[in-house]
This record gives sequence, structure tokens and C-alpha cells, in this order.
Amino acid sequence: MQHKDFKYRIKINAEVADVYAALTNPFTIQLWTGYTAVMSEVPGSDFELWDGDISGRNLEFVKDSKVVQEWEFGEQEDPSIVTLKLFPQGINKTQIELFHTNIPDEAYDDIVEGWKEYYLGAIKEFLEVQE
Repeated sequence: MQHKDFKYRIKINAEVADVYAALTNPFTIQLWTGYTAVMSEVPGSDFELWDGDISGRNLEFVKDSKVVQEWEFGEQEDPSIVTLKLFPQGINKTQIELFHTNIPDEAYDDIVEGWKEYYLGAIKEFLEVQE
């Protein structure tokens, strides 16, 4: 099975702490996804978003700075790792750098669209409307 990596950057007009909460706080995640989320900042804990459409294991958290997760794709041998880094960009601005490794070929286009439209795009829309 072939795999691809995906890199992406997005700027959000919001405080780093608010962006971090949108990635890690189950209540905040529910607000922007519309679904109950299973999420904990405990390394090794499982997570589940969009009623289980996205699931895996939380690997590392650095408050207001970094989230690392392992995403599950069926019976894939090599883990698919998601790393999200947050960088403050002046007042009320945050840049997110996403690096997603080992995405199965057949899922790549859907994953890329998902990140841009439904995940990071939805967080941007949610947080920027709040101002």
C-alpha cells in the first residue's frame, strides 16, 4: 500500500490558547464540529471525533504549542502521525503548521479536503466568527 505525507499552514485570527482549546477541549471541539468528541490531553489516551469517523491515540501535548496524534486507518501497519504546531503571530493571530504522515493513497484526497475544509477550516471559521 502506498502512503503520502501532507503539509499545510493556516493563519487564524484568534489567540493561541483559543486555537489550542479548539484542538484539545472536548466541549470546544463539539461546538465547531457539531458532534460529541472524546478527547483528553493525557498521552496514550484514545480520541474520537465526528462519531468515530476520525479516531486514534494521543501521543504528545505541549500546552498552547503542539499536539501529536496517531490516526487509525484500518489495518495499516505503519502509524499515520499528525503533528499540529501553533505559533503566535502578533496580537490575536495564530499560525498552525500541520504535518500528517503515512496517509494511505486511497484516503489522501479525502484527508486533504477534510483538513482544509472540515477540520482546520472549520476551526478558523468558528473562532473568527466569535470575535
